[in-house]
Amino acid sequence: MITVFDEQRRGLRRLTDRPDYALVGVLRIPEIQSSPWVSLTRRVAFAFGLLVTATLVVYFGRSGYNDNSGGELSLLDAAYYSTVSLSTTGYGDITPFTPSARLINIVVITPLRVLFLIVLVGTTLQVLTERSRQAFKIQRWRHRVRNHTVVVGYGTKGRTAVDAMLGDGVAPGEIVVVDTDPVALERAAAAGLVTVHGSASQSDVLRLAGTQNAASVVVAANRDDTAVLVALTARELNPKAKIVAAIREAENVHLLRQSGADSVVVSSETAGRLLGIATTTPKVVDMVEDLLTPEAGFAIAERDVEQDEVGGSPRHLRDIVLAVVRGGELIRVDEPEVDALDSGDRLLYVRRAQK
Repeated sequence: MITVFDEQRRGLRRLTDRPDYALVGVLRIPEIQSSPWVSLTRRVAFAFGLLVTATLVVYFGRSGYNDNSGGELSLLDAAYYSTVSLSTTGYGDITPFTPSARLINIVVITPLRVLFLIVLVGTTLQVLTERSRQAFKIQRWRHRVRNHTVVVGYGTKGRTAVDAMLGDGVAPGEIVVVDTDPVALERAAAAGLVTVHGSASQSDVLRLAGTQNAASVVVAANRDDTAVLVALTARELNPKAKIVAAIREAENVHLLRQSGADSVVVSSETAGRLLGIATTTPKVVDMVEDLLTPEAGFAIAERDVEQDEVGGSPRHLRDIVLAVVRGGELIRVDEPEVDALDSGDRLLYVRRAQK
């Protein structure tokens, strides 16, 4: 095991120590999609703003310009000069002749001319600068990402877990998906999620996903042995994160627990129980599905005990309380030790999902 982590640490220097531009294609930050007409309108408005700025600069410094037709420059003349200057036409009928006017042309008009040309060929430049823009976004994201959720695996289990989190009000930007499947990562990016391409069993990939600063890690790998290694690596990187994992076989639960997982879901046994219940009481399965679906109907939620509820019984509250979390321990509502609520308790209760 020591050899494995030694190799992972060497990989850490290879990946997370790379400059941000070298991570383009590995770490992907979702972009806000907008209408082409909206983008075009913004560019036209920006170009017009540059033209107005140049016009005002020339007009307020009109005493330093010479007009071949004679007379002092009017606002229209200033707009005309700005237009032909920014478009690089430059007829030469209006020229700066004083040192101050020429300095303003160097310091102000020339940069505006460059920006104006950038706007005119914005579509081409956007393609050419895509890699730089992604590198800048990666740099900004890596500096500010905190208390997010890392989801390892975006298959059926991972995708459903993300849908549940989004249904509970988690912002897509607070979820990072790690997977080796490009198709799965494309689906995650289309949902507005940050994606990292790589194997989550390597510590440098998890570190790139910000696991060391994450609030929780969801392990939805396809193999139980992979889930154990991912949980072990994630726990090493972040001793305080809440790690939840899904596995296929119940005999591997203790391995996940020893690897640092806080909660383990046995997907095969859970599905088997629901199938068995459905043969005799199918409506119970419908009710369980309703409780597990946050978008509609009822949902199971957790909240702090309010001040006016301290000392009272959870069975007498307006909410349907299922259990009390006290000191990190889950206690059923019918247990005598929770007959009186404490100020630090949290309640698991049934709420109506927001539509």
